[in-house]
Amino acid sequence: MEEWEFDFEWLRIQHLVKDAIQHDKLPNLQSILFLIGIQELGFVQKEFTKEEKQDLMHIAVCTLLSSDGYYAFKGLDQDGWPHFDQLRSIPEDGAQQQEQLLKTKVIHYFRKMEAKSEASDAQES
Repeated sequence: MEEWEFDFEWLRIQHLVKDAIQHDKLPNLQSILFLIGIQELGFVQKEFTKEEKQDLMHIAVCTLLSSDGYYAFKGLDQDGWPHFDQLRSIPEDGAQQQEQLLKTKVIHYFRKMEAKSEASDAQES
C-alpha cells in the first residue's frame, strides 16, 4: 500500500469510528484498539476497569497480529474472555514502525468487516 493510500484509509477508518460512536474528535489508535477489543470480546459491560481496558487493547493487538503468525487463539476463560499464545516476537523496529504495523492491520480488519457486511447485505436482498 502506498503512503497516500495508507493515510487515506487510516483517516477513513478514523471517520468511520468517530461517526459510529458519535464523537466530535477523531479517535486515536488506542481508542480504535479498545473498540476492536470489545468487538472481539463479543459482549459489552456497563463499565470496564482500567485493567480490563488494557486487556481489551491486548485482545485487539493479538487478534490483529494473529494473521501474521505472531499470536494464536488459545481459547476463552470461564468469564468468556479470549486468550492467545504468543508464537513469535514482534520485530522491535521502534514505536513508530510498530504503530504503522498496527494501523495497517486495523485497516485490513475494517476492510474485512466491511466485506462481510456487504456480503451479508447482498444475501438479504
